[in-house]
Amino acid sequence: MQITSRLENFPISFFAMVMGLAGLAISWEKAQSSLSLPLQLHHALTQFTALVFVLLLGLYLLKLVRYRAAVWRELQHPIMLNFFPTISISLILLSIATLHLAPGLSHLLWIGGTALHLALTLYVMNVWIHHGKFEIHHMNPAWFIPVVGNVLVPIAGVKLGYIEISWFNFSIGMLFWLVLLTIIFNRVLFHNPLPEKLMPTFFILIAPPAVGFIAYYNLTGQLDPFARVLYYGGLFLTLLMLTQVARFVRLRFFLSWWAYSFPLAAITVATLLMYEISTNRFFYGLGLALLALLSLVVTFLLYRTLQAIAAKKICQPEG
Repeated sequence: MQITSRLENFPISFFAMVMGLAGLAISWEKAQSSLSLPLQLHHALTQFTALVFVLLLGLYLLKLVRYRAAVWRELQHPIMLNFFPTISISLILLSIATLHLAPGLSHLLWIGGTALHLALTLYVMNVWIHHGKFEIHHMNPAWFIPVVGNVLVPIAGVKLGYIEISWFNFSIGMLFWLVLLTIIFNRVLFHNPLPEKLMPTFFILIAPPAVGFIAYYNLTGQLDPFARVLYYGGLFLTLLMLTQVARFVRLRFFLSWWAYSFPLAAITVATLLMYEISTNRFFYGLGLALLALLSLVVTFLLYRTLQAIAAKKICQPEG
C-alpha cells in the first residue's frame, strides 16, 4: 500500500534531476575540449544520466498507467504543469551530450525531443491562455522551463543540419523569455514572496540568457554585441544568485533544489565557450571555478536526494 501511494505521488518535477545531470556531463565535455583537462568524465556522466532518465521515465509511465487521474491533476496544476517539458528537454540535452559519442543516437534523440517539446510548449501555452484559475501568486521562474527547451534546440540542431528549425525554436524561446521575465519580476517585486519550496527556482533566471548565448553563437558563429548582452546578462544573474547563498542554504530540502543545477551548468558552458572564442584567461579561471562549483552542487544534490528517498520524504502527498 505504501509503495503504491508513493508511485501515485511520484512528481513530474523529478525530471529536473536529469537536466542537472545532463548539464554536468555537457559541462565536463566542454571543459575537456576547451581547457584540455586530463579527467575524462563526460562519457561516464552521460551514461549515468541516460540511466537515470530511463529509470524516471519508466516510473512515470507506470504512474500514467495506474494513476491517470494523478497525472491529469499535474497537467492542470499551475506549477507542476511547467515541469512536463523537462522530459523533452532531457531528450534534447541527451542529444547534445551524445553528439560526439554516438551521432546516430544523438540525431534520433534530437528529433524526438524537439518534436515532443514543440507539442508540450503548445499544450502549456494553451493552458496558460485558456485557464480559469491561475493567479499571480502561481507565477514563478519554473514557468521559464518550456521556454528554455526551445532555446536549447539549436545547440545540437545546427550541427545536425537543421538550421531553419533551430532559428524557429530560438525565436520562440527568446520572445517568450522576455515576456515571462517581465511578468516574473512584476510578481516578485509587487506581490508576496515566493514560498520556501519554490525559492530555488530563482536560479532558473540564469538559464535563458546563458543558453541563449550558446545557441546564438551556434547559429551565427559570431561574438557580436547581442551575444555579449546574453552572456553578461546570464553572468550578472549568476552573481545576483550567489550573493544570496545564505538565504538558499537555510531552506529545507525539496526536489526543487535541483533548480540550482542546470542553470549553473548553462553559465559554466557559456563561460567555457567565451574562453574558447576570446582566449581571455579570465574566462579560463571563471570557467574552471564554475565547473568545480557545479560538480560539488550536483554531487551534494544527489546525496540529499538519495537521503530523502531513503527517509521516504519524497513522493508524498502535498501537505
